[in-house]
Formats: sequence, structure tokens, C-alpha cells
Amino acid sequence: MRDLDIARWRLRSQRLVPPHASSAGEAVGSLLAVQAENPGQAAWAVAARTRYPDHADLAGLLDDGTVLRTHVLRPTWHFVQAQDIGWLLDLTGPRIRRSIGQQLKAVHGLDERSATAAVDAVTHALATRGHLTRPQVAGELRERGIEGNGQLLMLLLAQAELDGLFCSGRPAAGEHTYALMSERVPTQRRLARDEALAELAFRYFTGHGPATERDLAYWASLTVTDVRAGLAEVRDRLGSFSHDGRTYWHAPGDAPQGPQEPAGHLLQILDETYRGYQDSRWVLDAAGVVPRTRETAIGMALADAQLVASMRRTITPRQVKFDLRPYQALTLPQIEALDQAARRYGQFLQLTASISWL
Repeated sequence: MRDLDIARWRLRSQRLVPPHASSAGEAVGSLLAVQAENPGQAAWAVAARTRYPDHADLAGLLDDGTVLRTHVLRPTWHFVQAQDIGWLLDLTGPRIRRSIGQQLKAVHGLDERSATAAVDAVTHALATRGHLTRPQVAGELRERGIEGNGQLLMLLLAQAELDGLFCSGRPAAGEHTYALMSERVPTQRRLARDEALAELAFRYFTGHGPATERDLAYWASLTVTDVRAGLAEVRDRLGSFSHDGRTYWHAPGDAPQGPQEPAGHLLQILDETYRGYQDSRWVLDAAGVVPRTRETAIGMALADAQLVASMRRTITPRQVKFDLRPYQALTLPQIEALDQAARRYGQFLQLTASISWL
């Protein structure tokens, strides 16, 4: 087993190569959660995993609440199926909430009493006015004499999401809105903690595998002890192997036998192929040519499951342009694979696509 073999296997597990998901809902569910800090690029992250990428697919699910965009797993937004939000928040919310609560108090001087008063005000506004954008929420708070800068409001709303009070509402002209969780998901699936740990482990390793225990601990903001407890319940339903001093877990089956199609992918740096791991992330760079520094790019170009260039996407009314900066000289097949990836992305956006090589 080589790093490249693992990286190719992950493309298949993540549905970036066949078998693709039949719909956006299936793509989200198979990954359990998809990081969605940037909703526009995250929409492509989901669509790229489907058989027939269609912008209206995910948009419809977000509109009717089948898929939510909310804070869970880590202190950032994710797309997650409504049927999974209850048990996922129960499992992963407390650790993140404590961290956000500390920031609200230490950085912004907002104690628990003040935070509760602000959340109560937002709750009332959502109950009476319906789904509101963040500027509208800020306006409601100002009317009640509650002031706060952008970061304070962001943290306050994230904490309420982690408490299961708010979640995404129907997008308004493409803009994120907030709604009451009790309205969007009136009946939530709940699991005992041991059951939740087991489901988390099974679905992460089948949807992201091969991956390690520490990959999952990072992804879900849990301890390795918690991960091992969940894994112990489902290990007989998974396969595993050792590589480079680590044990990798995955859905039963064999590794892909060579390159897969499509060979090229243009994705955000927050995509699950990158952000879904930490311990073993760099199987994406078997040759070791990518600088191990803080990410400066907002996107990445993959060719045959390897990170070959940084990517920046620019959208105009008629076209989408991809500025690619290779980490080393690319072969003709790699260039052709990325050209095809750009065309697929352009078709999804219904724009003409072009690549600029930097």
C-alpha cells in the first residue's frame, strides 16, 4: 500500500469518482457532514460527488430543510442532513460550545446572562418574523439595545446553533438565513452516547476511509478515547490495514487498481478530501512537493488524487476563471485532466470556464 493508493481510494469513498451519489442528499449523507464555510464553493463540493451535478438539487434541499447549513463537528459551518443533526449536536456540540463560550467572555466580555438575553431576543424575532439574515438579526438586537460587532454576533449565533436552538432557514436571494431548529426539524433523531460514537465511526470510515483514528478525532472534535470506543463497536463491519506506522480503517473492499476517471478535480481547500483529515492528510502529496505551511490558496487542483496546484476561482457574469499555480511541472495528461475539470465546473455554474496558468 502506498500513499497514492490511499489517496485514490479516498476519491472513491468520497464519491468524487464512480460510484457517484445519485443526488446531493445522498452525497451529504454518505459523508455525514460537508464543511460549508463558503456556501458557493461548498455547493460544488457536494455536486461534484453526484452523477448529474445540478445546482437546483442542493438548493432545493436547503430550502425545504432536508439539508441544513449549521455549526456542528468543529467551530464552522457544515452541510448535514436534518435526520442526523440531533445526535451529531449531542455528541460533538459540548466541546465546541465551551470553546466559543470562552471566546465570548474573554474576548468580548459577554457573560452567560448577557448571552442568554441576546439569544432570547433572537429566538423571539425568529418566532415572530420567520427566517432572518444576519444583518436582520443584528437589527433586531439593536432595537432591543443589544450591540455587538460582527464577530461577537457570529459567535453568539454559532453557540445557539450548537445548543440546537437555531439552524439555517430558507436562503433569501442566495443569502444564508437563520431559523428556529424546532421549526425546521421538529422531530430529531437521538442516540445514546455509545450508539452515537459507533454510528459516527462507521459512517466516517465508510465515507472518508481509509483514515485513521486521529483523523476522525480531529474531524469530529472528539478525543481519541471516544473514537476508539465507537470503533470498537463497529470494527467487525470495517476493513483495515497498516501503513507508515498507522492503522487505516475503511469500508470493506479492495483499493482501486490504478487511476480513475475523472482524473482531475478543482475543489476548495476546505473540501473533505483535504479538511476531512489531519493525521494522514498528506497522502494527497506522495511526492512531497507541496509546502507544509499555512494554506494561502483558497482552492486546490487534484490530478490522479494528488495535489498538483493551488487554485483561485474568479466568477464574472459570463465566465468562471481558474488561476492555477502548479507545485511542479505538469504532464500533458494532468493538464488535460484539469481542463476537463474546469469544463465540468463551468457547466455546473452555467458559465464558460477557462484556466490561467501562473
